[in-house]
Amino acid sequence: MTADDQDERRARREKRQNRLNRDMLVKLVAFVGVMGCFAYAMIPMYKTICEVLGVNVVARGDADAVGYRGKGAPVNSQVDLARNVTVEFDANARGPWEFHPAQSSVVVHPGEMTTVMYEFRNTQSRTMTAQAIPSYAPGVAAGHFTKVECFCFTQHTLAPGESKTWPVVFYVDDKLPKDVQRITLSYTFFEVGGTTPPAPSGQRESKPNA
Repeated sequence: MTADDQDERRARREKRQNRLNRDMLVKLVAFVGVMGCFAYAMIPMYKTICEVLGVNVVARGDADAVGYRGKGAPVNSQVDLARNVTVEFDANARGPWEFHPAQSSVVVHPGEMTTVMYEFRNTQSRTMTAQAIPSYAPGVAAGHFTKVECFCFTQHTLAPGESKTWPVVFYVDDKLPKDVQRITLSYTFFEVGGTTPPAPSGQRESKPNA
């Protein structure tokens, strides 16, 4: 085999290797692009799956209201001044602590933003972490009761003897059925890590339909 033949064979090998390298690079770039699109799509897919299965979600009104935090409270643009709804507040403490609303009830107009306070005190001699579960009566009110700010959105850790006062900012939808003139908002406060108690009365927090 002459030197020219060897050079030609070597050139063909290099050309073939370069072509394989280019093909591999194209495949890697395409793979990275596909995985990037898949990862981006996973966020809405995850939210949709969680909503369908009812995992780690709150009522639709509360889920919408969470977006308001950091944007400022929504403006009351549609307040039905011709209609009154009485909202009663209840508290159930499942454990050795004090938990109660600062007022027993309030009369509101549908669409009117209202704030009430809940008071909590850890009477134990140890630090505890707890969270509240809301429920509504009648059950139909759950879909028309929006909490813009609520201590039930997160867990809370309190030192022995520590007291806290938390606000609940809410409004009642003006589409609340006309025959509903009274709503009871009830919270059950339980220690995280224990057995979650059932909702005290009425219906549990409703799940999104979408």
